[in-house]
Amino acid sequence: MTIALIIIGIIIILIIFLYNHLVRLNIRCKNAWSQIDNQLKRRTDLIPNLVEVTKGYAKHESSVLVEVVNARNNAASMSELAKHSEEVSNSLKKLFALSESYPDLKANEVYINLQIELTGTEDKIAFARQFYNDTVQHYNTAIMMFPNSILANIMKYKEKEYFKVDDKERELVKVEF
Repeated sequence: MTIALIIIGIIIILIIFLYNHLVRLNIRCKNAWSQIDNQLKRRTDLIPNLVEVTKGYAKHESSVLVEVVNARNNAASMSELAKHSEEVSNSLKKLFALSESYPDLKANEVYINLQIELTGTEDKIAFARQFYNDTVQHYNTAIMMFPNSILANIMKYKEKEYFKVDDKERELVKVEF
């Protein structure tokens, strides 16, 4: 009888441990996703300032500016967010390339500071994406491995989607004036 109680106690402790582990991984994935969202929001907040500074120098290049502003957009799914995020990144590359045509703009301290902030934000976004994908890999592996898979199925934990961009978005950006 005592051996049976000990075995039941060990099983209950194991289930609690596995449950808490899966919950922790799920929350970590949500946190990693919110970090991507935070950095994208930061970028979205910086873009209008960069566009305003650039407008004065590049009035006839308004199509690039409009492209940058229009690319800022809320997306519902990860794949939509990835697509819109890459559109904004590509538009920013065009905007930075545009500055090469305007020496006064390149020398403008506000523009330089905004460009540095945006470049830093792009690096943070890339890191946040990588961290999210690493976290998702760890979570997906955990819910597929035995005995976690049994508990994950009971709790209806599903495989999470990686943050990825489609092949079209990986092509080099062509900047033409």
